[in-house]
Amino acid sequence: MPVCSSLTHALAEALVDVLWFIEGNDDEQMDPDDAVKVLEGVAHLVSKLSSDQRSELIDLLRTIAEAESDPARREFLEGVPEGFGLLDDVV
Repeated sequence: MPVCSSLTHALAEALVDVLWFIEGNDDEQMDPDDAVKVLEGVAHLVSKLSSDQRSELIDLLRTIAEAESDPARREFLEGVPEGFGLLDDVV
């Protein structure tokens, strides 16, 4: 696994926190249309990453998931790469 800067790791952690927050809210806490806009924005952003950047993010997400003690959050983290299209075109 490539060595990642602490900034990259911190940004991946922040992204995970935002996604987890959105996932955990119901319609009364967050407008569903707003949630979809944010999630689509994230999906669009990651679709623009190079293959190497996608691989790096997948590795970071895997590392974060392995360190997660909450089983529900770990399961969520394990699903992020596929759910956001990170696995497309990654060798």
